[in-house]
Amino acid sequence: MRRPLLLLLAAVLAAAPLRAADDTCDLKEAPRLVAIGDVHGAYKQFVAVLRLAQLVDNKEHWSGGRSTFVQTGDLLDRGSDTKQVLELMMRLEGEAKRAGGRVLALLGNHEAMNIVGDLRYVSGEEYKDYATPRSNDRRESEFRARAEKARKAAKEQKQVFDEASFRQKFEQDVPLGFIERYEAFSAEGRYGQWLRQRPALVKVGGVAFLHGGLTPEVAALGCQAINERVRRELGDDLAATRQEPQSTLAAGENGPLWFRGMAREDETLWTPSLERVLAGIGARTIVVGHTPTKDGTIQTRFGGRVVMIDAGMNPVFFGGHLAALEIGPDGKMTALYPDRREELGLAKAAALSGAGRPDR
Repeated sequence: MRRPLLLLLAAVLAAAPLRAADDTCDLKEAPRLVAIGDVHGAYKQFVAVLRLAQLVDNKEHWSGGRSTFVQTGDLLDRGSDTKQVLELMMRLEGEAKRAGGRVLALLGNHEAMNIVGDLRYVSGEEYKDYATPRSNDRRESEFRARAEKARKAAKEQKQVFDEASFRQKFEQDVPLGFIERYEAFSAEGRYGQWLRQRPALVKVGGVAFLHGGLTPEVAALGCQAINERVRRELGDDLAATRQEPQSTLAAGENGPLWFRGMAREDETLWTPSLERVLAGIGARTIVVGHTPTKDGTIQTRFGGRVVMIDAGMNPVFFGGHLAALEIGPDGKMTALYPDRREELGLAKAAALSGAGRPDR
């Protein structure tokens, strides 16, 4: 009698979705939480902000103890040092875990763009970091393959194939290091594998963090479903995402990596929508990056229920402003700058009925 019961129990457990002990949609409050916005390849500035927040030491190793560090995406593009930034984040993730802390790196729209294959914002200088002694030979082999294909197509269409022009365009589109970087961001590559495992949304003690923002319709899916769908769209369904990007959460302008309404909509008019968003994901406050603030500071909207932390770290494109958000165990939010600390209020300000409950 006992064996069939045990078999039945095993079958039920196997069929039931297991919830991870460290579920990113329902993380417990940390003794100290620090959030940093868009980096865009600005390695030196990123390290400076991490030191400002006392998360790394002078040798750029984790010194945050049991702190939780959330980075809200867009490590990539624009700047020339994204490889260094990625390596630092990946190393800190392991160091923090060993120290009892947490590093939560989120997907931004530029991470998604690189996975999908949209490389228009990759710095030309960055490709040099991926070049090897074999890069010339590999690029020449790629050129010959493409040129032969183009030559055959021109012949079929009874057109003249201009190899010199074709080579000039090819070398412009495929600089040295391009092939190696492409491989590194593939599904099997070092950075591609790591990025595809990052969530779009995390929630720590009732405070949600993501890159862009949420519409009420997307928030209604719930945190876990949003993460699962984005991961699938950048994984198994990548071909479909490339074909119809606007129909996806990962690449669509109303998806969580791209939506700017929480940073730009009129607060009075959009408050009902915000309330639906917070209720949908069971949060009381949402912290976003993606949209740089106009004065290089951390700003709050909707009575403290939305916090914008992209101060513009990249010095070439956004001014090189250094800022981090600190949230204490009491919910008090503080903006950290090189020359001062500014209290922003409580992360639980204007809490909604039911906010902070576990995501369904």
